[in-house]
Amino acid sequence: MKPLTKLILFASMLLAPLLTAQTNEETPDYSKRRQLLVEARRIVFLGDSITYQGEYVANFDTWLHAYYPKRKFDIIDLGLPSETVSGLSEKGHANGKFPRPDLHTRLDSVLEKSKPDLIFACYGMNCGIQQPFDEERFQKYKDGILKLKTKAEKSGAKIIFITPPYYDSMVNPNKAYYTEVLAKYSAWLMSQTENDWNVIDLNTAMTKSIMEKRKDDPKYTVQKDAVHPNTEGHWFMTQPILSWFGDHGAAQQASIQEVLSLHRLPASIAKLTLKRMKIKRDAWLTYTGHERPGIPKGMPLEQAEQEAKKITHQIQKLYKVAGQ
Repeated sequence: MKPLTKLILFASMLLAPLLTAQTNEETPDYSKRRQLLVEARRIVFLGDSITYQGEYVANFDTWLHAYYPKRKFDIIDLGLPSETVSGLSEKGHANGKFPRPDLHTRLDSVLEKSKPDLIFACYGMNCGIQQPFDEERFQKYKDGILKLKTKAEKSGAKIIFITPPYYDSMVNPNKAYYTEVLAKYSAWLMSQTENDWNVIDLNTAMTKSIMEKRKDDPKYTVQKDAVHPNTEGHWFMTQPILSWFGDHGAAQQASIQEVLSLHRLPASIAKLTLKRMKIKRDAWLTYTGHERPGIPKGMPLEQAEQEAKKITHQIQKLYKVAGQ
């Protein structure tokens, strides 16, 4: 490569994050959305087992601190496996050991103890209980979402809804109908933007990402059980969130590690952030309480926060080394 070409390439890499930020600031809608982040100190994620897995939550955490390196955010993953916002459960769930937990049995405690400024809520995958579309089940979902929104806002928190992830009917053709069920649930949530709700359309974006991959690989999937995404699938979940806030440059990257590279930060920050998230998740789930059996007990909250601080110090050192 010629010296001049190398110089131009290096300059473009340095300017990429700045150009992205300038483009973002020119769009008023994005500026208003990012204000939700600027005004938030504690951000809570609610959802089912996919949120409990937490990789997309940790991706968001990593991105947020890279995007706003001078601000302090406290991000808590309070996703709970099997949970619904509809209060529904199918017969024989978990081999008859327990019904699906209902968010509303723990929501008051979550709001009172965590005192979030901003909530992300991703529900729907379990709320249709993998059955064909049914108006009564659909109404239960809508009622549960409305109840969540009312209680969250009454507590003083702002809320952003994330439409349900894609259900991979290729993996489970016996339930091919469920892909369309979640698309309908997502469409209803998106329709609420006309009422000034904050809604991120994950379902459409994730579906598009998977269909694009299948043009080259017809058997491609990020959900081996049709439901739970792998690491790449969690990145597909992260991308529309970053786009919603206007950082299209980050959303177009292939991984959170590449996003860190845009900010000239080491990739190891992502792994540390995920580790911190899991420690806090387990402790906060134990502290706020829930009725779901089989969830590992977290360490006492104060101890977990101390462990999280140690990891935060490691991350801050990496920022300093990178000159941030």
